[in-house]
Amino acid sequence: MSFTVPTNYASRPVAVIGAGTLGRRMALMFATGGGLVRIYDPSESQREAAVDYVEQNLAEVAGRRQNGKPGTVVAGGLTEAVQDAWLVIEAVPERLALKKQIFGDLDAIVAADAILATNSSSYASSNFLDHVRHPERVLNIHFYMPPTQNAVDVMSCGKTDRDVLDFVMATLPEFGVYPFEARKESTGFIFNRVWAAVKRECLEVVAEGVATPQDVDGMFCVNTGLKGGPFRMMDKVGLDVVLDIEEHYATEHPEHPEAPRVLLRDYISRGRLGVKSGAGFYDDYAKV
Repeated sequence: MSFTVPTNYASRPVAVIGAGTLGRRMALMFATGGGLVRIYDPSESQREAAVDYVEQNLAEVAGRRQNGKPGTVVAGGLTEAVQDAWLVIEAVPERLALKKQIFGDLDAIVAADAILATNSSSYASSNFLDHVRHPERVLNIHFYMPPTQNAVDVMSCGKTDRDVLDFVMATLPEFGVYPFEARKESTGFIFNRVWAAVKRECLEVVAEGVATPQDVDGMFCVNTGLKGGPFRMMDKVGLDVVLDIEEHYATEHPEHPEAPRVLLRDYISRGRLGVKSGAGFYDDYAKV
C-alpha cells in the first residue's frame, strides 16, 4: 500500500511519546527547527522535567545550528499531543508488549499522513505491527545522545513505503541530526551493533574483577582521545535501559555471557541507575 508523505510538515507539530532521557533530548532537537513540539508521558513530573530541559537548552542549541531557530515545546495528554502531528516518535521503555500497545493506540488516533517512528535502541519496528493497520508509515528513527551525538539510524519495518524512508532521510537534517539508513533489518542497527560488543566486553571485564569501571574508562580515554568512556556513557543512558537492551540481545543470542547482566542488576537493585538517580558506576552526579 502506498503512502502520501506530509507536504505541510513545516507548519505542523512533532509529537514525542515518552519524556525520559532520550525523549526530552529528541524534543529539543525538533524544537530547534522553530516549530511546535508536544511531549506526552504518563508521569506528570517527567513531562514537566522534559519541558524544563528543552526550555533551558533550546536557545543555546538552536544558536549553534545553521538556520536554527528556537521553537515551542508543550506537554499534555496523548490525544492532544498527537493531534495533527506530521511525525510521532515513540521513546517509551524497551518493553515489547508496551511498544506493541503504544503503536496500536497511535495508529488509531494520529493524522492520516502522520509518520510513526520508534526510537527503540534494540527492537526493529517490525516487532510492533500486531495492532497497526498502516505499517507503510512505520519505521525506526533511533537517536543516540543529542544534542552532542546527533547521528540517527533509520530502518524500515519491512513494509515501510519507500517514499517515507526517503522523506525522513531528506527532512531530519533540517533539525540538526544526521540520518544513516540501515539497508536491511538489523538488531542494533549500525553503530549500536559495534557499541553493544564493546559495552558487553567492558561489563564482562569488570564482572570478572579484572578492572574497575574507572580503570576501563581511563584506558579508553587515553587510547581513543575521547573525553568519556563506556561506563560514563552507560550512566548517561541509564543502567535500567542498558539492562533492557542487553536482555533483548541475550534473547536473540543465548550464547552471550550472563555476567554483564548480573553486574547491571546488582547496580540497579541498589538504586544506582546512573545520572538520572544521582549514582551509577560513578557517584559524582547531581540527581535529576
